[in-house]
Order: sequence, then structure tokens, then C-alpha cells
Amino acid sequence: MLRFNVAVHARPRSLHLGPIVAVQGLRLQTLSVSPMVLGEPMGASFEAAQSYLNKLPRMYFEPDGSFVWVGETGDVAPWQVDGVAYDRNGRLHSVEMRGQCPERNFDTLLSGFGWPGTDLIFQLADEALFVDEGEFRRFVTIV
Repeated sequence: MLRFNVAVHARPRSLHLGPIVAVQGLRLQTLSVSPMVLGEPMGASFEAAQSYLNKLPRMYFEPDGSFVWVGETGDVAPWQVDGVAYDRNGRLHSVEMRGQCPERNFDTLLSGFGWPGTDLIFQLADEALFVDEGEFRRFVTIV
């Protein structure tokens, strides 16, 4: 199960490693990302992401980009993800999500945003840090 509060962005062409930071007992390799380079589009249009997400069972996607996806009643642990997808110039720009879900469901969400064809970076909202996908998954995995 993953628990997260994150903004997802396409990996900019220009970024650098930031400092290693201790957060909740983990040492995370951060990324130094200028706000000026966060405009890279994700690997899907807003409409393609909306169409993909609308096909998921128990997903509710609003035309303004807000969405909620809940687990089935019989799942081992209850889960829910709330989010907002943002577009710019016809392309998906970024996605803010919070909640918890099994990793396979998280991967399903990311697929709707163009992953794995598009490399992503993750902005940990509560910690105000950027990390790559590997560090993100290590940080948000609940054992």
C-alpha cells in the first residue's frame, strides 16, 4: 500500500541533484528543480487522461479535472485517492493526488498520465521536496 500527498510532473530536461535530506527516518536524494522548468507536458492530453480514468471502475472524474477513485468493498484494506489533473495548451501539465492505494492501482493511475513513456518527478507536498520515482516509491510505501 502506498500513502501519499504529491504533485506529479513530467521530468524536466534540466534538473540537478539536490541535497540528501532525512525525512521520517529515511535519507532521500532530492532533486533541485527550478519552477521555470516545470512546464514540460506529461505524456497525455487532458482529454486522453480523462477518457482513460473514466474507464476505471469506481472512478469519478469531473470535467474540471478533479477526481476520486475508491477501492472495492472487499479489498483487504480500504483505499481512496483524490486528485486534480491540470492542463496547459491541450496537454496534461501536472496532477496533484493524495490518499492511499495498492501500488498496482497507483501504477494504473500513472498510466493514464503517460507513464512509463514519460519520466516523472514527484513533489512531496508536506515535505516541500522533489524526488525521482524510485525515491518517491521508497518514501511512500507502507509496510
